[in-house]
Amino acid sequence: MNHYLFYIVLGIAPSIIWLLFYLKKDKKPEPKSKILQVFGGGIAAAILAAITETIILKKLLGLETLDRTAKIIFIFLIIAFIEEILKYLIVRLLVFKDSELDEPIDIVIYMIIAALGFAALENVFLFFSERLQIFETVLVAALRFVGATFLHALSSGILGFFIALWFSKNKKNVILLFTGVSFSVILHALYNFFIIKTNSFWRFALPGILLVFLASFLGFCFKKLKSMKSVCQTTSS
Repeated sequence: MNHYLFYIVLGIAPSIIWLLFYLKKDKKPEPKSKILQVFGGGIAAAILAAITETIILKKLLGLETLDRTAKIIFIFLIIAFIEEILKYLIVRLLVFKDSELDEPIDIVIYMIIAALGFAALENVFLFFSERLQIFETVLVAALRFVGATFLHALSSGILGFFIALWFSKNKKNVILLFTGVSFSVILHALYNFFIIKTNSFWRFALPGILLVFLASFLGFCFKKLKSMKSVCQTTSS
């Protein structure tokens, strides 16, 4: 029982640390009740993603018309697409009609919150399935703090940036939305590919380079959104 509690605490801890970091980016803090709601929505999205991915990938792997390379590419892209879209849908459902959503940057913050809820359950699932020892759990939690958990926050935050631009009055162009989804999905898929399909030095170097790029780009996104008009236009869309 103590091991199970330990798995839960260590699974959630990386998400909580990143959550506290990113909440400081918003000068007008969001309601705590809404933050908890969206974080919980991210957890629900992780459950839906696991079910959806299992069904779709089972059918994909059974296709004889695709060769092994094509299947690998589709698997990584499909997983990334399902996860990014479900996180977005959770935020759209829980936040977009909320009167508290009054700044473009809020969309990015809520996308990150949903992503961190998603990553928290993903971490817990991993610890329970692997039955790791205490030291191993701490080590994996630390690695996922700077790796997979961070990736979820970055990819969804960047998607949130493009959604914020999409909802701004003067830039409502479907290309922005398509670019945001494509960008976040491809980079998410690339990270997963590097972690799973590369070896030794490159298994750490390539994901690290990608995370640095994403973090730098998200930093640019925050600066850009802070200079935009305060009132968000989601309620009319």
